Amino acid sequence: MSAPADSPIGVFDSGVGGLSVLRALRACLADERFIYYADNAYCPYGGRPDHEIQQRAEFVSKQLLQKNCKLVVVACNTATIAAIAGLRQKYPDVPFVGMEPAVKPACAQTRSGVVGVLATGAALSGDKFLRLVADHARDVRVVTQPCPGLVECVEAGELDGPRVRGLLETYLAPLTAAGADVIVLGCTHYPFLRPVIEQMLGPQVTVLDANAAVARQTRRILDQFGLQAASGGGSALEVLASGESDAIKGFLPLID
Repeated sequence: MSAPADSPIGVFDSGVGGLSVLRALRACLADERFIYYADNAYCPYGGRPDHEIQQRAEFVSKQLLQKNCKLVVVACNTATIAAIAGLRQKYPDVPFVGMEPAVKPACAQTRSGVVGVLATGAALSGDKFLRLVADHARDVRVVTQPCPGLVECVEAGELDGPRVRGLLETYLAPLTAAGADVIVLGCTHYPFLRPVIEQMLGPQVTVLDANAAVARQTRRILDQFGLQAASGGGSALEVLASGESDAIKGFLPLID
């Protein structure tokens, strides 16, 4: 590995969504320094072609590696699907950690035999997601629901209210009608809506995201390569953005 253990961890997403992953990372890795890059000039990634997402992921990763990041977390399901294989090929000496919707634990927890997945259309149509379902949902019905508009609500800081609840009613209804008792948040923006989602669904439905699992995987990789920061060194966070950064900074109190 080229970067020393006291180097920061890079985390990126198209906007504020990856901050939900960063929150889990900071809770799990209290002594690590982080650099968060919001590529919000190109948000959302979900409606963009793969080649454009790949170009942006390479550009942002280059910015983070120029700041000597020792590991990069691709805190976006869409970017993971479109770009992480190419990033690992381009930077073979850098560990990259990606996102994977929590389909496996959802299938293990369901009692009804039906799991719902909320995600972007791009994430749900990718081969990676289809393989995930094929591997872990052999005896479980997985009902998927694209959610246009939710990312834009979160980016605007709109985490509750009539528009958010109207969209969620539309997207949750087919999942509950199908009998889903576990619902997976398959986009890193959606955990910021989790309190509203859980309130709307009630206690009989379990809501899962992959953020804690990603944090644990990051810790395992740091351990594997001897890249853990020294204990007691203190945590720090630097925030970068390709667009306006005020919206990003406005979310920081939610991840402390």
